[in-house]
Amino acid sequence: MGVPTASIIGSGFLKQAEVILKGIGVPLAIGVYPGAPMVDSEAELIRKVEESLAPGLLKGLTGDAPVDADKGSEPQPGSVVFSGDYDAVQEYFYKNLWTDGLPVTPPTQERVDTFLRFTDRKADEVLRVIPQEGREASILSIAITGVMSGCRPEYMPLLIAIIDAMCDPLYRVEDSGSTPGWEPVVIVNGPIVKELDFNYGQGVMRVGRQANTSIGRFVRMYLRNICGFRIPPGAGDKGSIGQTFLVAMAEDEDSATALGWPTYGEDRGFKKGENVVTVHSVVAITSPMYSGGDDAKTHVQQWTDIIGGSFTYWAHTGFKTGLWSPLIIAGPSIAGVIAKEWTKDQVRQYMYDNMKVTAAKATHYAQMTSTPTFNFESLVEQGILPPSYTESKDPQRLVHTLIKPEMVEILVAGDPGRNQSRAYMSNHVQGPPTSRKVVLPKNWSELLAKRKQ
Repeated sequence: MGVPTASIIGSGFLKQAEVILKGIGVPLAIGVYPGAPMVDSEAELIRKVEESLAPGLLKGLTGDAPVDADKGSEPQPGSVVFSGDYDAVQEYFYKNLWTDGLPVTPPTQERVDTFLRFTDRKADEVLRVIPQEGREASILSIAITGVMSGCRPEYMPLLIAIIDAMCDPLYRVEDSGSTPGWEPVVIVNGPIVKELDFNYGQGVMRVGRQANTSIGRFVRMYLRNICGFRIPPGAGDKGSIGQTFLVAMAEDEDSATALGWPTYGEDRGFKKGENVVTVHSVVAITSPMYSGGDDAKTHVQQWTDIIGGSFTYWAHTGFKTGLWSPLIIAGPSIAGVIAKEWTKDQVRQYMYDNMKVTAAKATHYAQMTSTPTFNFESLVEQGILPPSYTESKDPQRLVHTLIKPEMVEILVAGDPGRNQSRAYMSNHVQGPPTSRKVVLPKNWSELLAKRKQ
């Protein structure tokens, strides 16, 4: 005999709940709240609880045990799921929700085997069972998704490292379908950037270069097909508005090194010259940050003003969790001016010291985002925030928007002929920057040389 349980779920989340419960094999017992409680009046909220939610909970707790969720059947790894011409394959895959809405490269056995030659790991090796639908993140599934996304076989070591990072429990891939609709961005460092012809200069985040574009597409395709995050008519992805996939980003390491700054890979704890991927959630992007002048402070103050104005609204998520990591893409010309006077740590410290918000505004923003009980006192008592956040009771007191200076991420990329930078906002503990070293096959040089013939 177990203890009866029931979950409270908004009606808009029913399909996502069914997907998750099916994946973990838990019976479905729920009480449903119709609509969005955050926009209901108090009287309407009470009525819906009495008429719908409470009866559903009572039935779930006192009625017969719900039937176990049926996981359904799936094709066996390596099996042929469909035979037909190119157009027929596209139609079949689209109807089964196996595409991102665009044509895919059919993952034939021959193509998949070519990808598998670019790793020394076994095809049936499993990195993790993904919680959303209980599906295995295997080396084979990575190769298949790479084929479908238009990747080249030599990208396989990168693809494995990306999924390995996303499988880290600290990354929380299971939250990839949350309502903010955040998207992962992949950052690449090391000699492999040039070996695989990544763009790291002008137009770095545009589609057009195969490595950047197809790897970005691969991440979204993997989240759909293997992790189970699909928009209607599928389920699992509850991004209320969402955004499209982000192309993979490579750092301009030559510029960073010439400036005397460590590369982003070194900032992440790796040695210079190591091939590294970092996966980083992005929930919002600033407008282009133009700045001028020949002194560091002018440029960093511009960053502080723009990032503070754009991201302060979302800072309460970092206050609640103790983690959020703004990512600054510094244009090479701007980074060149700053690096003459300041280190990266000095940039971080300046932004920490000068980016602030009133306690009242931060509390208001949190309450508007479904956190009615938000208060700084509780977060300080829990040790999530330092005591400085409650040194005064004045609601108009200024508190640091950034929790720690070191949470600011900085890399160099973009157009060296323009004075533009940009910043990306992470989604707190959902998709924090997570890095992995890229492990190349023993015969990498030989394999790559054959591909370039």
